[in-house]
Order: sequence, then structure tokens, then C-alpha cells
Amino acid sequence: QVQLVESGGGSVQAGGSLRLSCAAAGFIYSSACMNWFRQAPGKEREAVASIGTGGGRTYYADSVKGRFTISQDNAKNTVYLQMSSLKPEDTAMYYCAADTMRHDCYKGTWSVATEYSYWGQGTQVTVSS
Repeated sequence: QVQLVESGGGSVQAGGSLRLSCAAAGFIYSSACMNWFRQAPGKEREAVASIGTGGGRTYYADSVKGRFTISQDNAKNTVYLQMSSLKPEDTAMYYCAADTMRHDCYKGTWSVATEYSYWGQGTQVTVSS
């Protein structure tokens, strides 16, 4: 079955960095749109960044552009989210999600949570001021 396992969360001070990892299994990793979502207490889940494992397209939320970088290692079936210049407002549970119905990510769907069939359990990121 499909498994997405996140790791790398933790607590950092503002301005610091963290790298999240999402290890994927149980589907054709080379043909999917992989995404990082986040959800803070009392807020809606929001898309952070996505990468197409087949086509390589990447998309970012405006709030993280220039600070976060999404990447992948096809040999390890793993997606990464490098987060730099972290702010207290980045504090949230971060979830890895997979849309296995697409070969790549696309502008109209990359940020829509309902397009993703599979989700990890999440990893907490806490940024203190």
C-alpha cells in the first residue's frame, strides 16, 4: 500500500533552517505530483510547495517563495523541503501528500488538497521568535 513517512521537523529560532523529508513507497514514484501542505492550529490547511516527480515542475506558495526549496531524490523515492529564514508564522504541522493520478504537477491543481489521495502523518515545525 501507499506509504508516506515524513521526518525532519523540530523546533528552531526565527531565521533558522530545517529540512523535511518524505519517504514514499507503494506507488510509481516517478509519475506523481508530490506536495508539502501545512496546517497551523485554528487555520486551514495550505499548500506550501509541490514537485512533479515525472516532469519536474515546481510550485510554491507566495508566503514561502525565496525561502523554501522543494527537491527530490528519485533513487530514494524521497521528497525534501529545505526551509530557510524561518519565521514564527511558519509554525505548523507539515504534511507530505501524493497525487498519483498525474505525471507532473500543474498550475490549476497543485495547491488543491482534494487532488491528493495519499497523505503522511505529518511532522511538527515550531519556530520561536
